[in-house]
Amino acid sequence: MGIQNIFGLGRTGLVVGATLAATLLHGAASAQTAIKFSLDFKFEGPSAPFLVAIDKGYFKAEGLDVTIDTAAGSLEPINRVAAGTYDMGFGDINSLIKFRDANPNVAVKAVYMIYNKPAFSIVGRKSRGVTTPKDLEGKKLGAPAPDGAYAQWKIFVQANGIDASKVKIENVGFPVREPMLQNGQVDAITGFSFSSFINLKSMGVPADDIVVMLMADHGVNLYGNTIMVSPKFAAEKPEAVKGFLRALTKGIKETLRDPSGAVDSVIKRNDVAKKDVELERLRMALRENFVTNEVKTNGFGGVDNARLEKAIEQIALTYDFKNPKPKATDAFDASFLPSAADRRAN
Repeated sequence: MGIQNIFGLGRTGLVVGATLAATLLHGAASAQTAIKFSLDFKFEGPSAPFLVAIDKGYFKAEGLDVTIDTAAGSLEPINRVAAGTYDMGFGDINSLIKFRDANPNVAVKAVYMIYNKPAFSIVGRKSRGVTTPKDLEGKKLGAPAPDGAYAQWKIFVQANGIDASKVKIENVGFPVREPMLQNGQVDAITGFSFSSFINLKSMGVPADDIVVMLMADHGVNLYGNTIMVSPKFAAEKPEAVKGFLRALTKGIKETLRDPSGAVDSVIKRNDVAKKDVELERLRMALRENFVTNEVKTNGFGGVDNARLEKAIEQIALTYDFKNPKPKATDAFDASFLPSAADRRAN
């Protein structure tokens, strides 16, 4: 009895079997849901959890084919997702709340909080006479117009009793923001703490000359960057959104377990990045923004509705809502979050 008869297959059967297997494999690949995702900035240390989720296959395991693009600030992802050119994005929830008010027919959803404590900051130099918020009076502040930190400037001014008329605001580009502070062309800048501090330090500015005023420590009681999703994508593919957030949670946990390994996912996508710089940036973000006491208690991704309600009240101090002020549940949709057990931080 020949081998072909033992298995009941002739040459034709083998060919058919191989064709069927190829068809099934193609079907499995094509069944993956494509997600176009926008970061808020360049590939830097804090973006590691997203990239780890790709490199470790966490998104793929959820049946997702995720493409991640960089952006020019935490406002740009809002416009991208609202326009439908991106399915999901990573941007400032406070700016999203204002965007939703101004565009009530574009109900972009915030679905997963990443920066439980926002990185919004004013970064100055002692040698330029800036050590406290009031020191900004009579000084020049470099602030990129689309910067998420600059978007909170009015709240910071009110919370700290600053006479804004005495502060000269200069609209600067992101690439020249830190160099201008380094060279003394401005006295302080707005930015994310882990970006501006680490950039200045890597440029040779003495660490003890850099003053980081984290807005959250100076009366700006807001949440920070969140995952957002287009209403169309959320309605049509809710399971894909849930799968994305499950995979991302695994990416965050893996990044916490092995920050050095996680930064490798950043470095291979950013030719000019230096591992030691990005590792320090990542560790700073994990410590100050990702894993707060609230996250340790309640897990990753969610928000405290009472805290978010207070944040919306603070936004209203400097922003005139055109429509009734939103409730926390209007601004943040918790229905896509992974289970409490999966989100546990320890």
